[in-house]
Amino acid sequence: MSTTTLPNHSDATRQSETSSAFLECLQIEFGDSWYRLNDIYVPMIRGWLRQHGLHDDEADDVAQDVLVVVLRKLHGFRRERVGSFRKWLRRITVNCLRDHRRWLRRHRQARGGEDARRLLDQMADDHSPLARQWDLEHDRHVFAFTVQQARAEFSTQTWEAFHRTAYFGESVRDVANGLGMSENAVAIAKSRVQLRLRKLARGLLD
Repeated sequence: MSTTTLPNHSDATRQSETSSAFLECLQIEFGDSWYRLNDIYVPMIRGWLRQHGLHDDEADDVAQDVLVVVLRKLHGFRRERVGSFRKWLRRITVNCLRDHRRWLRRHRQARGGEDARRLLDQMADDHSPLARQWDLEHDRHVFAFTVQQARAEFSTQTWEAFHRTAYFGESVRDVANGLGMSENAVAIAKSRVQLRLRKLARGLLD
């Protein structure tokens, strides 16, 4: 997959983004930020927790707890460096998971013992392999989500022109000939889709 479709903000832009800009993006583009964040992040967090040993119902509960905390604290979030949001989200997930483990211990239902503690410690460590895995899965998941949303906004021909040039690296001339479009139309189609993807991913991907 070509990286030309990924958001490409300058470092200065990344550092200047604040929670207000992030919220504005959520609310203008998608109306209700709860549904926006729920659609993006609950499946990702739930899948991550299941992958690391939680039962389905536990994963569902913790994922919803994470979303509640994110929405409550989002106004106070400030993007200061690359990866700030996904790191912030990971730390909230760790804290919610710790709270869940404490609740289980109080009700004599705790499982996992040392393995569960080790998982939490690794997730909390910004430099651990598990934290790097979180970053990678976060970006893949959010990018796939934005691609799915953008796909519905364009005609089949426009999307095909973008897909073949950006993903498969075909020349504009070959794509134009294959789709019965002018070369200029292919270039415009690619640019339109890329701009839309960047806008959809603004504040979510670095």
